[in-house]
Amino acid sequence: MTFSRRSLLKGGAGLAALAGLSSEALLDYAKAWAQTAQWKPEAGATINLLRWKRFVQGEEDAFVKIVAAFEKANNVKINVTNESFDDIQPKASVAANTGVGPDIVWPLHVTPHLFPDKLVDMTDVAEYLGKKYGGWVPVAELYGKAKGGAMNGKWICVPVAINGGYMNYRIKAMNDAGFSKFPDKTDGLLELCKALKAKGTPAGFALGHASGDANAWLHWLLWSHGAFLVDKDDKVIINSPETAKALEYCKALYETFIPGTPSWNDSNNNKAFLSGELYLTANGISIYAAAKASGDAKQLAIAEDMDHAFFPLGPSGKPAELQLAFPLMVFKYSKAPQACKAFTAFMLEANQFNPWLEGAAGYLTHCLNAYDANPVWTADPKRAPFREAAKRTLPISGLGSVGEKAATAVADFVVVDMFANYCTGREDLKGAIAQAERQAKRIYR
Repeated sequence: MTFSRRSLLKGGAGLAALAGLSSEALLDYAKAWAQTAQWKPEAGATINLLRWKRFVQGEEDAFVKIVAAFEKANNVKINVTNESFDDIQPKASVAANTGVGPDIVWPLHVTPHLFPDKLVDMTDVAEYLGKKYGGWVPVAELYGKAKGGAMNGKWICVPVAINGGYMNYRIKAMNDAGFSKFPDKTDGLLELCKALKAKGTPAGFALGHASGDANAWLHWLLWSHGAFLVDKDDKVIINSPETAKALEYCKALYETFIPGTPSWNDSNNNKAFLSGELYLTANGISIYAAAKASGDAKQLAIAEDMDHAFFPLGPSGKPAELQLAFPLMVFKYSKAPQACKAFTAFMLEANQFNPWLEGAAGYLTHCLNAYDANPVWTADPKRAPFREAAKRTLPISGLGSVGEKAATAVADFVVVDMFANYCTGREDLKGAIAQAERQAKRIYR
């Protein structure tokens, strides 16, 4: 089934997609939705929801509206707690182990696969949304469904969105370095970074335990060279000539970087770029969105002078991107599972999901095909690459299966540490690979 912009906006959703519903209109819709929804919240239910801290204010503003409308329409209280990317997974793991904590967690990647048997079966919600909104992109099904165990084949979470991360660059600095357009091959990227450093306008990519940025660009770098942590049968294959070439390439890039990248978390490159210290990095659209929304003349000038590009192709010759998945999961210990299901389904309905996507200004990309029609993707040409993030990305497991082992490898920063150890000189080439191989074999045994 195909969806035109006209068909997507039918039935009152036009206001939502174009300008966002008013709080009053959204409440009216929420009340009507609650009357026919198949999930009926428990009487007097309270939902404790743990989510990642916003990077784009417009996204959070729209989310607050959704929460408020659902609360009033369903007589449900929702307590929202915001934490950094790096803190979500540890807190979720503690909750899974103790049976005490948030009802809903909105984490990264495959966190739900660390403890699938502790989660509510969300198959009914996922199938309802998929049928109504043109089906899920393939990677959403990989992230959403459990592999093995008691929950095998069932949706243990609902992928709400993908955070696309691409090349963020200053246009004038790129031109001054001798490039009229952003390189589409890894060889060209290295030459650009060398030229940027020579001009005093350096690049910089996170090499620390940045759950989002470091995992994203370093997995791309590994995969773009044809190297992977495991094969399709989950056999560890990281010790390969392709991995060695990826490490050597990364070290050459690292030598062009601004100082301090081995200690960067997910916010450092944003701050450095917006302060004028950094001219090329891998990130979501949050840098551009923050600069545009700031009202500050210097920040607005940065927004005017920056653009985005897909990750270049490496020796493998095909896209090998890793983008960040944001799934919603519900713990079985929750006293309000029906309320949690209802809220998850409600959030992804067009009347509120469309303005939420627009509020995110390209920072988040949908996982349901119908939302290709959202005007956020055509309103600003600098957002264009991010529309494709959910369709271009590989799962965090690469060639392997999405599950607890892949989730553990990411949580333990196996790939990130391998690159960081070699680039900083903590390990030589063979030592960095051997350490990653040992860690991976302990996980995939």
